[in-house]
Amino acid sequence: MSPSTERMLNRVKAIYMFINESGPVTTQEIVDEFGTTKRTIQRDLNVLTYNNLVESPTRGKWETTSKKVKIAQ
Repeated sequence: MSPSTERMLNRVKAIYMFINESGPVTTQEIVDEFGTTKRTIQRDLNVLTYNNLVESPTRGKWETTSKKVKIAQ
């Protein structure tokens, strides 16, 4: 796996864990927490949404779904 792919996967996992522990959170709170661009965070949230791991019932606020997730350390 390329280093950039591994970085992205680690960030997506960290974003999921952040939302799970702190949610619901805004997109801006995620941007501030991870110190990256809003566009990068939006792409990562799209990956999580596509996999039914997070949802945004209110525009711009994110929370995890009830889908069971096993997170490898």
